[in-house]
Amino acid sequence: MKKYLTIPELAKLMGLSRGAIYKQVRQGKINAIKIGRNYAIPQETVGEILGDKLTDEIKERVSVAVKKTLKEYGETLKLLGNE
Repeated sequence: MKKYLTIPELAKLMGLSRGAIYKQVRQGKINAIKIGRNYAIPQETVGEILGDKLTDEIKERVSVAVKKTLKEYGETLKLLGNE
């Protein structure tokens, strides 16, 4: 896994424009390291950002969906994991 993401990569991941991400970096809302004219966003920052965006309701829906998927496709997933 990469240690850093670029602003365009983070924008794509979050479904936002690059301009919106640049603005948040300049305002200090997103931790980033400036390298020349570019910014590098640490992976742990990305996790914090995405974690903050998930509400408890969404987390619960994801948990239910994962449990349902494992119940229905658990054996198939195990077989695929062994390939």
